[in-house]
Amino acid sequence: MPTYAYACKDCSHAFEIVQSFTDNSLTSCPECEGTLRKKFNSVGVVFKGSGFYRTDSRDAKGSTVSPAPAAAPAAPAAPAPAAAN
Repeated sequence: MPTYAYACKDCSHAFEIVQSFTDNSLTSCPECEGTLRKKFNSVGVVFKGSGFYRTDSRDAKGSTVSPAPAAAPAAPAAPAPAAAN
């Protein structure tokens, strides 16, 4: 179950509470009975598992990924002309 953060608009009391997705939001402060507002925090994304690769979304049965063709070796560079004195 997710943890929600609330803050009171009247007394600035802040707290967190574990609630189900189906529970109604809290509306009154437990300290002063004032009006609560739900605080929203940024959510960190956590990727768990062996990794995420190009082949992860492909069908595992019979599909193969052919490697990219090898590049031809580069031609040797021409020698630099000798400097004249």
